[in-house]
Amino acid sequence: MAASIREKQTVALKRMLNFNASPLKNSAAEPVWKVLIYDRFGQDIISPLLSVKELRDMGITLHLLLHSDRDQIPDVPAIYFIMPTEENIDRICQDLRNQLYESYFMNFISAISRSKLEDIASAALAANAVAQVTKVFDQYLNFITLEDDMFVLCHQNKELISYHAINRPDIQDTDMEAIMDNIVDSLFCFFVTLGTVPIIRCPRGNAAEMVAVKLDKKLRENQRDARNSLFSGDNMAPGQFSFQRPLFVLADRNVDMATPLHHTWTYQALIHDVLDFQLNRVAMEEGAGAEPSPAGARPKKKNRKTYDLTAADKFWQKHKGSPFPEVAESVQEELDTYRAQEDEVKRLKSIMGLEGEDEGAISMLSDNTAKLTSAVSSLPELLEKKRLIDLHTNVATAVLDHIKSRKLDVYFEYEEKLMSKSTLDKSLLDIISDPDAGTPEDKMRLFLIHYITAPQAPSELDLDQYKTALLDAGCDLSPLNYIKQWKAFTKMATAPANYGNSGVKPMGLFSRVMNTGSQFVMEGVKNLVLKQHNLPVTRILDNLMEMKSNPETDDYRYFDPKMVRSSESSIPRNKNPFQEAIVFVVGGGNYIEYQNLVDYTKVKQGKKVIYGCSELFNASQFIKQLSQLGQK
Repeated sequence: MAASIREKQTVALKRMLNFNASPLKNSAAEPVWKVLIYDRFGQDIISPLLSVKELRDMGITLHLLLHSDRDQIPDVPAIYFIMPTEENIDRICQDLRNQLYESYFMNFISAISRSKLEDIASAALAANAVAQVTKVFDQYLNFITLEDDMFVLCHQNKELISYHAINRPDIQDTDMEAIMDNIVDSLFCFFVTLGTVPIIRCPRGNAAEMVAVKLDKKLRENQRDARNSLFSGDNMAPGQFSFQRPLFVLADRNVDMATPLHHTWTYQALIHDVLDFQLNRVAMEEGAGAEPSPAGARPKKKNRKTYDLTAADKFWQKHKGSPFPEVAESVQEELDTYRAQEDEVKRLKSIMGLEGEDEGAISMLSDNTAKLTSAVSSLPELLEKKRLIDLHTNVATAVLDHIKSRKLDVYFEYEEKLMSKSTLDKSLLDIISDPDAGTPEDKMRLFLIHYITAPQAPSELDLDQYKTALLDAGCDLSPLNYIKQWKAFTKMATAPANYGNSGVKPMGLFSRVMNTGSQFVMEGVKNLVLKQHNLPVTRILDNLMEMKSNPETDDYRYFDPKMVRSSESSIPRNKNPFQEAIVFVVGGGNYIEYQNLVDYTKVKQGKKVIYGCSELFNASQFIKQLSQLGQK
């Protein structure tokens, strides 16, 4: 896998936007101007990968949602990027009848059925527009890439394949089939885009196994049909194969229920936990915690501000996995360096006679006006640097407010001790009944982790005591009802997950950051440093990748979709350790596990791991799903 999955999906999108021809090397030629029409699914796939500017460079002048009111633009080709759903197809047929565009390039995110194609064909005939429908393509791009090594299946309608949907007690077989087909369809698209057929391993007797069986079947069927196989030589660009196929590990969320509830300490995972962070975009209210408005005055309307955290942002790429105190320090350092350069910016602005101008006007004068000497070329770069520093200052400050007001450092440290079964310095009841420590939800998360990781469940007496304390703190107990059933059920099946001997070393309170002039007032927040330890999902992967024998994973099933069908026991197995692997968690994942895998690959030379999940939730979204399950 020479190229990352993010690059591959981006290349596939660019190809599509170029009318499904490979973009030419010399981009000096003027692009063909065109319109892009997408549905919400298409929008979610494109937005983390291509910015509006990149779309414009590819000749997209206008991008519109399929179901918005669109005007006729008779002399422009239109590229559609949509899911093949009934309503989308109806709307396409309507576009054809209204003769909105000059020509139509249909791209379906996931494969379209024969009957729906016929619907489009008959509509084109009726509208006398057959000649205008230029191409119809299945793109097999039904998944969302968030990082070079991370993807998630969908963002729209994610409740259809959520943990709650899969684990509902009253689920019908037909519903379960539909959920599994959805997941398998997206995973199939993922492997088509990746361009390899993996070797699949999964545990027995849960949703992950159902996905594995269906995926194996789908990959097999596709290869059997030699003419249309998506994995045969013609469709593959040369040079993207390594000799060894990747390992695909399917894990079930039920293997590890504590991690998604865990309070975290690394930057990206914290942002996801305490702020509104989806598809690489943080939305936050500006001036939250600003001075109160005078009595009687109407409260000022808070502006929602969104920030994109992208691959191009070097600070983000470097620090998204760092412990928060380190991030705060680095932002401060960046700020100091920038202040030193600020005089330079003022000087450049005055050379160009732009003192009063806003930054937007200046960024217009980018490289093509190089005649204005190097002054101009270094100015946009400095302003971009300032924009990123401001972004991280705002985001980190917002995160810090949460840490301080909810004592998240205390929670994080205590949970780490629970998960690694080390000695506790204060009782759980104290934290639950401390009115200053965290929100009711924080307390519930802490208690659930205690309940999940405890070797034996607390006695009824203790449990009642905890319940009373939780209710007094304002908690909703329904998640606990579900976790109780879950624990009783898994106890029969397996031993509790082992969280490794993680540990946190407190490094004394912040000394360096305490100096005056720092943006971040870190008083009282513990400076915790993480020790590397493997979470259950990482451990399972490690066993399977390194071919270690371990009771936890020895029983995992083995599928090789390239082999001619034979019984599972007789498949010749791969004996060598794998260099590349994809881990996929059925039932939802989180940034804590992702970060843990990234740290794991840093230690292992030459190994590549991609993390995927059916949906990305933070702890509060997960708790909501648990409480819905607990109310049944």
